[in-house]
Amino acid sequence: MGDRMLNKLIAKDKSFYKTVAMVAVPIAAQSLITVGVNMMDTIMVGRVGETALSAVSLANTFINIYHILCMGLSMGASVLVARYFGMKNQLDMKKSVAIMLRLTIAIAALFALFTLIAPETVMRIYTSEEPIIEKGVEYLKWSVVTYFLLGLSLTTTIVLRAVGKAKIPLITSIAAFFINIGANYAFIFGKLGMPEMGVAGAAVGTLIARLFEFAVICGYLFSKDEVIGFRIKDLFIRTRDLLKEYIRISIPVLISDGILALGNNSVAMVIGRIGGEFVAANAVTAVVQQLSSVLTQGFSQAGAIIIGKTLGESTREKAQEQGYAFLGVGFLLGLFSAAVIMGISGPIIRSYHLSENTAAIAAQLMEAISIIMLFQATNSIMTKGVLRGGGDTKVLMIADNLFLWVASLPLGILAGLVLHLPAFWIYFFLKIDQVLKAVWCVIRLRSGKWIKKIRTSREVSAEGEQERAKG
Repeated sequence: MGDRMLNKLIAKDKSFYKTVAMVAVPIAAQSLITVGVNMMDTIMVGRVGETALSAVSLANTFINIYHILCMGLSMGASVLVARYFGMKNQLDMKKSVAIMLRLTIAIAALFALFTLIAPETVMRIYTSEEPIIEKGVEYLKWSVVTYFLLGLSLTTTIVLRAVGKAKIPLITSIAAFFINIGANYAFIFGKLGMPEMGVAGAAVGTLIARLFEFAVICGYLFSKDEVIGFRIKDLFIRTRDLLKEYIRISIPVLISDGILALGNNSVAMVIGRIGGEFVAANAVTAVVQQLSSVLTQGFSQAGAIIIGKTLGESTREKAQEQGYAFLGVGFLLGLFSAAVIMGISGPIIRSYHLSENTAAIAAQLMEAISIIMLFQATNSIMTKGVLRGGGDTKVLMIADNLFLWVASLPLGILAGLVLHLPAFWIYFFLKIDQVLKAVWCVIRLRSGKWIKKIRTSREVSAEGEQERAKG
């Protein structure tokens, strides 16, 4: 039994790994650059002080709700785009992108409005410490326009990846990385003739970098790309015949990621109420966790793209074989990520100006994260990649959030706010959903029930005509 399972985890077609690497590595490289930008932000802001570091960290926790919603929208759309790409159906690719961009703009408007009129309310969600709230409000006010720029460039990037166009976003992100560092240096510390803005300077630097990303990535989609062939006029294309299928596949991803974002924010609320030192320590470790998981993110998105394309042009049996191979990749990446965290945790913690107690808390969190990553890498590749690429989005909507709300949050609150356990155990229980999901993913993969049919707009229209004829 064990040997048979081990054989399934190794792809029979060795070219599979080359194909996966060609898709995953550019995505991972871009994620690495994005994390690098976040790391430089926290290091630079950290030099202003722990209060500023905590404020930016908590403000970005709210912005990350929008970021996750955009990821949900675009990953749902990319499932459709990858499947239609395999079918060579350009019209339905355009319609999927049009619906995605419309929803992105609408959600950006809602977040921008709330951030503009109630920034203090946003900060009080996470902390009651007035100095942190004051700095966080200052950061949020400069971040309003960023929602539109971030959302449109992020969603466009993900659908471009679904059709094999990962290089343009990667090159753009490299340039944005250096633009962000330069702008941060100028505006945070008042260099190069610019005003010294502190926390607000970090937001201005991010805004400038996002503006550049939007101009290049969206400009490419709207004027140069020929695979999807999307142009600005296609924002107004008639999509009613595909809307039902988009809702069936993509909206569960949006809901799932949205509820997950709220759950993660609830985790941030728990952390925010443990104390300022814990918040600052978590801000440091969050960047390290992102840094160690960039390969996992790359392979997760590669899983969704490759499985979707396989099901669009090939058989269920081949997709099932690829699913097991991705499971094996996930396990190995978990081991690698854990080793990376333990290897870089010391130097990273020492690079910040932290108090002795905050540094000790950060070290405990690093140990907990290294263990969690063993499971998180596996379930991320399965839930965000293979199972999502197979169209199993409704079941994932439930599973993604069930373990978080039933296990992680209650146990985390008990450990942190009631029992006051050491930082290691608080974080471990706050993230125990990652362990539970990894076990569930293996069970779901083996069942084969994760492979769902996705219809074209023509098939949806034909079914509608048949129903009307019967009526």
